[in-house]
Amino acid sequence: MATLAIDIGGTKISAAIIGQDRKLTMIRLLPTPHSKSIHDLNIALSQLLAPLIPFASRYAVASTGIIEHGVLTALNPSNLGGLALYPLEKYLNDLTGLPGVVINDAQAAAWAEYSVVHEKIKSMVYITVSTGVGGGIIHDRKLLSSETGLAGHIGHLISDINGPLCGCGRRGCVEAVASGTAIMNSAQKELAGHSTKDIFLRAAKGDPEALKLKERSTQAIAGLIADLKMLTDCQLVVIGGSVGLARGYISSVSAHLSKYPEVYYVPVAPAVYRHNSGMLGATMLAEMRIK
Repeated sequence: MATLAIDIGGTKISAAIIGQDRKLTMIRLLPTPHSKSIHDLNIALSQLLAPLIPFASRYAVASTGIIEHGVLTALNPSNLGGLALYPLEKYLNDLTGLPGVVINDAQAAAWAEYSVVHEKIKSMVYITVSTGVGGGIIHDRKLLSSETGLAGHIGHLISDINGPLCGCGRRGCVEAVASGTAIMNSAQKELAGHSTKDIFLRAAKGDPEALKLKERSTQAIAGLIADLKMLTDCQLVVIGGSVGLARGYISSVSAHLSKYPEVYYVPVAPAVYRHNSGMLGATMLAEMRIK
């Protein structure tokens, strides 16, 4: 059975057909609408998925935000193009006519990444640093989930009580300090208005302001990892996302983490499946739940 895999992010929506060999084929993508319109998101999904539906027997969605009873929402709605509520599962059921699963993208990615770690690892945390900051937690070989979809939203733990206002309504969340959006919003002078990618390119060339923004982000993620070590006693942290996988990012996180007392230390590794972790993990979960 082939799976129609869909990844809904704050910047783009991707789709592909994934077969039993775990290879992605017929890959398509569109920008995520930012009009705050359910109609526009419906249109975007329809245009993206229509050519792929005939090749699939089920669908699997990895989406940013909170999934509660098939409805997509977010602690920080700006990551969803401003949408507060979206009946994702119902719309996809009607559009595709297929059975499917809908799961948070970081949780899905955590499951995919856990499938390739050493068998001795019982507890692992996946952190995505991208438009926002999200996470998925594997505890005692099981994916931590909850009926409300809130479990694993580690990007809204506090990094700096005097930090910037987060889209969730609190100040100083890790997401408000470390995400790609936060990096761009904090850029000043010559860096103002530049993308996170541009800022990181300048950091690689030694630009002091760009380096400061990068270090602020990696330091916040290192602090988050230390907190998660205390909460879960995780044996491994895997980092993904467009920012998290940027050159030099993980090594900088590890350098900051090494400055903490030894009890906070945990190995940090890049996502094996890179930017495909979410779609692959959602597909694996769909295979388990839909026969």
